[in-house]
Amino acid sequence: MRLLPPIDECIAAAERALDGHQLSRDYLKMLVRRAQDAIRAEIAADAGDLPCDRAGMLERVTAAVRNAFAADEPALAPVVNATGVVLHTNLGRALLAEEAIAAVVQAARAPVNLEYDLVSGARGDRDALIEGELCALTGAEAATVVNNNAAAVLLALSALAAGREVIISRGELIEIGGSFRIPEVMAQSGARLREVGTTNRTHPRDFTAAIGPETALLMKVHPSNYRVVGFTSEVTLAELAAIGRKHGIEVVEDLGSGALVDLAAFGLPREPLVSESVAAGAGLVTFSGDKLLGGPQAGIIVGRRGLVDRLKAHPLKRALRCDKLTLAALSATLRIYLRSRSVAGAIPTLRMLTRTPDELERVASEARAIIAERIGPGFAIEIVPSTSEIGSGSLPTHQLPSRALAITHPSLSPDAIAARFRRARPPVIGRISGGVFQLDMRTVSDVSMLALEFPDSDEQE
Repeated sequence: MRLLPPIDECIAAAERALDGHQLSRDYLKMLVRRAQDAIRAEIAADAGDLPCDRAGMLERVTAAVRNAFAADEPALAPVVNATGVVLHTNLGRALLAEEAIAAVVQAARAPVNLEYDLVSGARGDRDALIEGELCALTGAEAATVVNNNAAAVLLALSALAAGREVIISRGELIEIGGSFRIPEVMAQSGARLREVGTTNRTHPRDFTAAIGPETALLMKVHPSNYRVVGFTSEVTLAELAAIGRKHGIEVVEDLGSGALVDLAAFGLPREPLVSESVAAGAGLVTFSGDKLLGGPQAGIIVGRRGLVDRLKAHPLKRALRCDKLTLAALSATLRIYLRSRSVAGAIPTLRMLTRTPDELERVASEARAIIAERIGPGFAIEIVPSTSEIGSGSLPTHQLPSRALAITHPSLSPDAIAARFRRARPPVIGRISGGVFQLDMRTVSDVSMLALEFPDSDEQE
């Protein structure tokens, strides 16, 4: 670490290396800092063949700056997801269908009718771009969209229950992700949490006994990111809706992943459908756009028109609304569900989830041949059975049989091999399982991306 030259010296060296280019000092400083941080990470991980003198370190930084300038990569750079986690939050979750990508490009290139009624010439409603499709797919009367499902829950509680009580089973007080928990969302909305039942067992009578003059909503949360098994009992949505009707109280359900089609038809565990929740009597149902639906990040809310209209009129709706690119991608994705006879083939998420072991074996064989040509001497690559996950809290207990490439080297640790693949172009994100670095083929959408270029420094390993 002490061999790394100070930043001013590195910037001066970078300026000499890029002589002739009119670059701002701020830009060079950013590139140098990134190069230094990458080297520090390599040192900490004991990964790669690093210089042992100050001059060598300076040249390493300068070379990294030259490469970064030549590549001029965007901040969001393409990577190969070989983790086996289909919906990987850190890697952007769902891949968009080609139709959705085309819709985003079109919306980005030209002015669009985002909030403009082409018939009347008056101001329009951006929710109209997706409301018809959502209602057709779910049977709901109305729909609206915000930027993620946590925002959808926050908006629903803020608009319908601020200053009053929301009753929920203690066993459904889930953590959505990133330490964003249902009780905290509820507190932020201004609603007061009223827990009933126990962690493993809640009965209809628990809800009935808790209802009082301050009760604004009954809430149900689908435990999409965990399972409680054994001596358990839960109140079904139909039971909760019946209690709500009897007492004149609305029911809101947070479905989380939000499946629009029956996953059992593809050999996957069955998840509750949004249309079933609407039919069972939920006043509002919230779910994600970028999980099992396979679209862009969005929080979708469907339900009775009177309730949805109250959400649209709330000040938070504007703060949480989606932009034109998200709406373009979501609209195109929803049209696939409505028009396609082969949804599993058209939606990348469903396509990855339904890949067969035979297909994955073929992909693994092709990938091994491609990588073997580029990885360098001393590496062993073996095709091994593995298991993949759906990810992002969807079907958490279900493991998908898969195939992986197990990559080993007599003098490199699994962490060092993982770092080497992260430095490749494009970067490859794998996993370490059983003390071995692996590339899971289920989540490799395009095997040709494994035609990797490794940094020159790696050739000396």
